[in-house]
Amino acid sequence: MKKKKTILIVLTILAVVVVALVFLVGRKDKTQISFVTVKVNKEDISNSVTATGTIEPVTEVEVGTQVSGIVDKLYADYNSVVTKGQLIAEMDKITLQSEMASAQASYDGNKAEYDYQLRNYERSKTLHDKKLISETDYELALYNYEKSKSLFDSSKAALAKAQRNLSYATITSPIDGVVINRAVEEGQTVAAGFETPTLFTIAADLTQMQVVADVDEADIGEVKEGQRVAFTVDAYPNDTFDGQVTQIRLGSASNSSSGSSSESVVTYEVVISAQNPDLKLKPRLTANVTIFTLDKKDVLSVPTKALRFNPEIPLISEEDIVNDINAEHKLWTKDNNVFTAHPVKIGISNGIQTEIIDGVSEGFPVILEGNIVTTSAQEIKGQGSEQSPFMPGPPGSKKK
Repeated sequence: MKKKKTILIVLTILAVVVVALVFLVGRKDKTQISFVTVKVNKEDISNSVTATGTIEPVTEVEVGTQVSGIVDKLYADYNSVVTKGQLIAEMDKITLQSEMASAQASYDGNKAEYDYQLRNYERSKTLHDKKLISETDYELALYNYEKSKSLFDSSKAALAKAQRNLSYATITSPIDGVVINRAVEEGQTVAAGFETPTLFTIAADLTQMQVVADVDEADIGEVKEGQRVAFTVDAYPNDTFDGQVTQIRLGSASNSSSGSSSESVVTYEVVISAQNPDLKLKPRLTANVTIFTLDKKDVLSVPTKALRFNPEIPLISEEDIVNDINAEHKLWTKDNNVFTAHPVKIGISNGIQTEIIDGVSEGFPVILEGNIVTTSAQEIKGQGSEQSPFMPGPPGSKKK
């Protein structure tokens, strides 16, 4: 009885071992290798940097006054179209006219004195040359003449200044353009001290605008004059405007970052020209700018990943044949179990697509990448085995 029990235990252990071996053998995985191919096609290759900027007129002039006083009359308002030399404002002239009259009177008196002393000096000089008057009389005549001449010249300068100040009371437009800002009202007193007060701001031609964008120091090295630019403004979110980089200003600006007051971001101003025939772009609008630092249209290219592919273990087996070449850049093709390298000359790249200058033609199929797919043998066996009628079927199945 005891011997039978021992045999039963041994058989049980052997059965467990057999079941485990069968399970382990059934779990052995099967590896499959697949290759993804692409065709060499023509694509647009571009790379860009982004920035924000402000819409500004190309030419913008602040018109002020060099004399203090009361604004008497205004002849232009917001959006007024003005021409060069057109009267746009007048200052009160009463005080300036009085100053000019005083300067004129002083000038007239000094001129009369100068004319008299000049004639007296000429007579004295003639008599002195003939030794008919003393040296003292001649020197007195010369002194009075030079003194009167000095006073006359001074009054002449004072009159010219008074005339100029009076002319400053008449404000005219320095350019052809549109008034985009009026800073004063009639009757307002302005003081022209160390800083000239601004009366109007006039933009020359609003059909020609520019965007002054702040480009981060990390991106400014890629920006060059002549590059294409696309930008949008919040006022017209569905419109995209085109422009071109016309200037990179060397002066930088430091702005404190929001995270820490001790850290700052250095930016450079980039000027972008933009056409504005519909006058949609208005001064001071904020622009969201994209500068295309790399931009080529319809060039032969492949995904950059294809240039990094290399047929090596574990993507190939010992039975595969690899026809390699010594080239800096190459693309691969596969015909059955034969891998062949094709040398190519590349151009620009944005990291995703790379231009192909020479080596292959459009439509040529090349290997993009190889994929290793591991499938469980148990799964494969299960896919081909019959299902028990008592086991639940997959979702959506119906028993007959």
